[in-house]
Amino acid sequence: MDDAPPVLPPELFDRLRQSLAANGPAGAVDTLCSELREAGDFQSLFYALLLKKRVELGVSPFPTSPAADLPLAAHEPYEEAIRIAGREVGNLYLERRQFARAWSFFRMLGEPEPIRQALDSYTPGEDDDTYEAVDLAWQQGLHPQKGFDLVLERHGICSSITMVGAADLSRNPELRDYCIKRLVKSLHEQLTERLRNDLESRDVTVPAGLSVTEILIGRDEMFAEDQYHIDISHLSSVVQFASQLPACEELALARELCEYGEKLSGNLRGEMPPPFDGGYTDYKVLFDIVAGKDVEAGIAHFRKKCDAGLETGDNFPTEMLVNLLLRLDRLPEALAVAKAYLTNAQGELSCPPVTELARRAGDYPALAEAAKANADAVSYLAGLIAKSTGERGY
Repeated sequence: MDDAPPVLPPELFDRLRQSLAANGPAGAVDTLCSELREAGDFQSLFYALLLKKRVELGVSPFPTSPAADLPLAAHEPYEEAIRIAGREVGNLYLERRQFARAWSFFRMLGEPEPIRQALDSYTPGEDDDTYEAVDLAWQQGLHPQKGFDLVLERHGICSSITMVGAADLSRNPELRDYCIKRLVKSLHEQLTERLRNDLESRDVTVPAGLSVTEILIGRDEMFAEDQYHIDISHLSSVVQFASQLPACEELALARELCEYGEKLSGNLRGEMPPPFDGGYTDYKVLFDIVAGKDVEAGIAHFRKKCDAGLETGDNFPTEMLVNLLLRLDRLPEALAVAKAYLTNAQGELSCPPVTELARRAGDYPALAEAAKANADAVSYLAGLIAKSTGERGY
């Protein structure tokens, strides 16, 4: 966007002089406002509208001192004039999709809603630069879902994965799930289309409405000679993101992505860290648990991963299981797992520590025991006091 203001014609200044002589200050200001609107110089229009109000109030036309220095009776009318002028100019910029300039006025007024509404209804043209809209929507948080949509639709899955991966969305689970669901759907649609195209190139008719799972049945030839149909790094990233989803339609689609990943040749599947060292098969187990399918068998599957992690000093499989049990509202089991594997864990954990789990469960002896094991005298005594008082306090 060109930041230079519109060039005003030299004859404008003669017209202003003539208007002042013929119509007085108020008429001259109206002429100025009309000329600035026509020229598209909205930044100057804002100050011209304030000039108009100062003329109406009979105060100095020069804003050389704070508005608070105006006569007391002029304070409220002038402040209202600022609000009216800011909204008018902000909306003029929005009509031209100059979002950043519009935001400078609405931000001054503390009114983000017009920007949100404009972003929500924004459909960029083929040649439009969406950087400004994405910056306001995503980076500045005015409409992050729209910002994500713009990147996904304009720049594709790769840029969208980078966007989500670089952001800390843990404090905004609604936005996190929204982005991940859209990524899963987009990649699943891409995979479905490319599988169909592959089969049609082999003169195989694919009935409409088949799932990825159904398309793949008996089609191992599609994976011969290290063949693949979508970017394998995209597949890996989206499946990992999907592990954060609750039970939903997109989780089932992510499971189908795993079924596709399982069929890739070994060197394309890549290596994943425990507890997903079994690759897409392990993620399928996780997705089934979250969806309420084969839950006990799935939990047993990941308990074995904890044992393997204990042997190598890797706590993450246990941390994952603890968080999974908490998602399933199985706090006592989460505490039991943490007590068995994480009591002496050092460093920052990705799950709540034993002391926190014990506090949530009201198991104060366990809290005190864990605190003692970690030489945490404060939490140890707090646990003893909570046990003796029933956490009533004093």
